[in-house]
Amino acid sequence: MTPPDTATAKLAASEPPAPVSLWQAFRFWLKLGLISFGGPAGQIAIMHQELVEKRRWLSERRFLHALNYCMLLPGPEAQQLATYIGWLMHRSVGGIIAGTLFVLPSLLLLILLSWLYVAFGEVPLVAGLFYGIKPAVTAIVLQAAHRIGLRALRHRLLWGIAAASFVAIFVLRLPFPLIVAAAALAGHVGGRLVPAAFHGAGGHAGGGQSFGAALIDDDTPSPPHARFCWRRLGLVLAVGALLWLLPMALLTLTYGWPHTLPQMGWFFSKAALLTFGGAYAVLPYVYQGAVEHFGWLTATQMIDGLALGETTPGPLIMVVAFVGFVGAYGQALFGPEALFAAGAVAAGVVTWFTFLPSFLFILAGGPLVEATHGDLKFTAPLTAITAAVVGVIFNLALFFGYHVLWPHGFAGGLDWPSLLIALLAAVALFRFKRNVIHVIAGCAVLGLALKMLL
Repeated sequence: MTPPDTATAKLAASEPPAPVSLWQAFRFWLKLGLISFGGPAGQIAIMHQELVEKRRWLSERRFLHALNYCMLLPGPEAQQLATYIGWLMHRSVGGIIAGTLFVLPSLLLLILLSWLYVAFGEVPLVAGLFYGIKPAVTAIVLQAAHRIGLRALRHRLLWGIAAASFVAIFVLRLPFPLIVAAAALAGHVGGRLVPAAFHGAGGHAGGGQSFGAALIDDDTPSPPHARFCWRRLGLVLAVGALLWLLPMALLTLTYGWPHTLPQMGWFFSKAALLTFGGAYAVLPYVYQGAVEHFGWLTATQMIDGLALGETTPGPLIMVVAFVGFVGAYGQALFGPEALFAAGAVAAGVVTWFTFLPSFLFILAGGPLVEATHGDLKFTAPLTAITAAVVGVIFNLALFFGYHVLWPHGFAGGLDWPSLLIALLAAVALFRFKRNVIHVIAGCAVLGLALKMLL
């Protein structure tokens, strides 16, 4: 005989949950924005546990279908997944709320941390903590290349694309957009000539597990707003164009095109369209522009910014807020009496232009692209780009490793304590599968201890 509590649980699971109000959804998305540590893998796992397993707002299959779509887009896939689910449940306003709350807590926290960094970064306590964090970041970036490689490089042709992209950026020093374009062309041609190489790479398998009846279940028809409509598509694109054009025009008319703020807006608008494969993929492009071309910050500051981005909730691409803050603060854009204001405004500007395309991809492209999902002629170029990203991220790991382990160049000798911390971080990540936050915290304490002893 079935126990009463078990029978009650089964009966409850057989019935879909009650409709979710916009206010209930708002509270959940705010909570998610505050606890979304662990990078995209951790953030997606949190959403799956909360939305599919516990709350049953949508089924496993619908969740993975949305995730597969977001993985094909440039931009932070976890933030786009939150936007997608919010849009599916509560139209455009729900998507905007979900996507914004995924980013906003991280932006505010990074503004504060960036100010503490530039104002007190030379304090021995802070310097010691960062001394341990930097080698950990090197191991984290190397792990990212390994993780994406396992998912993306499932054919020797894709391995070849990854190797070619590494040579292109490391040896030939070609710009990242050119590498992306070449990879897309290779995927387009390869998808026609060797289709087997581009099937099933980089995605997630379809879900078959059930956690009970969901509010948006496998057979729940798409709501009217999620069906393709030319008029709605045109409206969203027009509003999106205005939301990009008006701030850019205001910045340009106020400060002039050569000014740092319009240049940041333009640069990060381009960067937003190149984030195939996650934040680690676009970081080399951000480095090329922010450090080498514009000189907004130094290579060491870029590594420190990535470390801060790893320790805050939200998408890792939020490191761009650090780049904007440090760049504007260092140039004293609003004068020496308003350094914090300059940094905060710049952080807001780069965040706006970085994430605006992500919202447009979901609100405009959701109904359109879902109909073509799984079509090889659309997915093969993106699969090739993901393969190229692996080579680019490996180059980024070497770059970080060089600046951390040989801070004064090869002539200055190897920094053995940093090498020890990097090896310990790699063992913790690869062998023991430790959480990134735990690794960074442990390495920060170790770095502080070594600085005090040496």
